[in-house]
Amino acid sequence: MPESNNNEKYYLSGSERPFWQKASEFIWEMVRVAVISLAIIIPVRYFLIQPFYVKGASMEPNFYDHEYLIIDEISYRFNQPQRGDIVVFKYPKDPKQFFIKRVVGLPGERVKIEDNKIYIDGTILNEAYLDSGAETVLALRGYGDVVLGSDEYFLLGDNRSQSLDSRSFGPVKREYIIGRTWLRGWPFNRVTFFSAPEYK
Repeated sequence: MPESNNNEKYYLSGSERPFWQKASEFIWEMVRVAVISLAIIIPVRYFLIQPFYVKGASMEPNFYDHEYLIIDEISYRFNQPQRGDIVVFKYPKDPKQFFIKRVVGLPGERVKIEDNKIYIDGTILNEAYLDSGAETVLALRGYGDVVLGSDEYFLLGDNRSQSLDSRSFGPVKREYIIGRTWLRGWPFNRVTFFSAPEYK
């Protein structure tokens, strides 16, 4: 008859481990996943992209009220805004407010509004993205003839008759511009990626 081994060791299988041990391992795994996720999400959210909800009709017919946009913040760390870019910026008279407009005039250019048309350095700007027949009306005592500084941009809404923009509050300094519109994510039937239009 074989002798019993009093030194024999027994190991618990995974299914036989105490509940507290399995629970602690699960909790630790969830904490690890959460930390890794935050390490990825926070830099992306605050330094690369951010969401923006359109409010009002100032960018119709290209953007409508309550549309959900993704703003690219990283591109302007390496490049300057281009004409036609749709940008989100801090309202110069109240930086807590955020506006969305289109870049029309670039640093160093002369922007003139005459006969309801826009002239850049004496040449009419052809804006194919506007509604047919849309006119750029100048507000009383507005900025209708301005030479932009080295860090200034002239920003206008696409719905020229219902937009508070550079015609009223003047050029916007580069430091107020947060980023350009990269993606329309909502509504689903209007999902669109954006780039600056070509001007003829």
